[in-house]
Amino acid sequence: MAVITVNGDKQEVALPITVSELIKLNNVSEPEMVSVQVNEEFVEREDFGTTKLNEGDSVDFLYFMGGGAF
Repeated sequence: MAVITVNGDKQEVALPITVSELIKLNNVSEPEMVSVQVNEEFVEREDFGTTKLNEGDSVDFLYFMGGGAF
């Protein structure tokens, strides 16, 4: 088992694991709308299935919300 940080919380995962697998493992809501940073660098959506995570990585799931005037 390896320890990574997901959205600020330590999490144990079995390696190898890809970004796509981590999204499924964490039951991310609206996975088609999430952006992912690994070690503060954005991962392209088309690379989610091939980007492998390593011990000590920091992963953030981000949702960008549009806004407007009140």
